[in-house]
Amino acid sequence: MPEQLGARLREARMKQGLSLRSLAQSIGVSASLVSQVEVGKTQPSVATLFALASRLSVSFDELLGMSRPGDPVSSGAPSRADAEPPARQKPGVIQRAIDNPVIEMEDGVRWEHLAAGPNDPADAMLVTYQPGATSSVEGKFMKHRGIEYAYLLEGELTLHLGDETYVLHGGDSIQFDSALAHLYSNRGDAVVRGVWFLAGRRPQADGGSLA
Repeated sequence: MPEQLGARLREARMKQGLSLRSLAQSIGVSASLVSQVEVGKTQPSVATLFALASRLSVSFDELLGMSRPGDPVSSGAPSRADAEPPARQKPGVIQRAIDNPVIEMEDGVRWEHLAAGPNDPADAMLVTYQPGATSSVEGKFMKHRGIEYAYLLEGELTLHLGDETYVLHGGDSIQFDSALAHLYSNRGDAVVRGVWFLAGRRPQADGGSLA
């Protein structure tokens, strides 16, 4: 996935006629970092990926090679469900675990994109933070459009939100405007897993994007 992700970011940049340097300067990172992400030599942090997606106006569905509004729904990879009779195939309803599109990011953060239809208003993600993982290795807070919802399944996750700091445990849930500066970090020695819903970032029916 890192190479495919990088190639899609590069394609979006080239379509907009942006140089590596101008894109890097606009999001506050080095041109070398953007180049290494594009060729799959390094993984972006969560904060860097959000910044790139927002600057390039691309959705996570596009970055993962998933269907866009109006396109046929497809998981993009063969699955155990392919062996089922056609009458039981229900695209957009069932997504097998083996088919979850995955983004592995810097410092032990993993996103698995969960089932979604082409016009759904939110991205659903199973998110994992390994011990010591953070949404930004550089400690940069991120901001983006939309509303963020999450339910922590296990572990202990620290959320920095504006001037406040919260320690979340399994069973806790959160909701906030993603335009508020925020940063996640796993300061414990156990894996953190949770389900995130990002509303207001998926492409709209008219083809526009809120990424």
